[in-house]
Amino acid sequence: MGAVLRLLKERVNWALERDRRVEGRVAAASRVLWPWRESRLVVLVGLLALLDYATTCAALELSGKGHIEEGGMLAGWALRIGGLGWLFLVDLGAVIALSIAAVTARILCFKFGFQGFGRAAFVVLLVPYAVVAFAAVVNNLVMTFL
Repeated sequence: MGAVLRLLKERVNWALERDRRVEGRVAAASRVLWPWRESRLVVLVGLLALLDYATTCAALELSGKGHIEEGGMLAGWALRIGGLGWLFLVDLGAVIALSIAAVTARILCFKFGFQGFGRAAFVVLLVPYAVVAFAAVVNNLVMTFL
């Protein structure tokens, strides 16, 4: 039994060494994706969520086009169930949940001594949402005014 535990301990130590060697490259890759401070990413995600909601309202209510509908599954469900008020609550809940997941991943990685992985996890969780939200805002503006 002692030999098995010793082997497991050696494997864990080897994995930690390997992860520490890669951590710098992972942190550098996250800086390529988002070169600014992490707090700015949270602000950007929040602003894009507000812009997405505002442009969705404009496209659905103000454009006068009856053929426009929400393309997202969750947002479409929220609109069918409770209209624009529910859409706002669902958008708010999604952004808060994603932000909490990103902050939690960052805190856990920092707690275990992997600062580079913490930043990368934070960026990898929030940047895709920011890209998709930006595309949705542009799409809503095009659908509203063209």
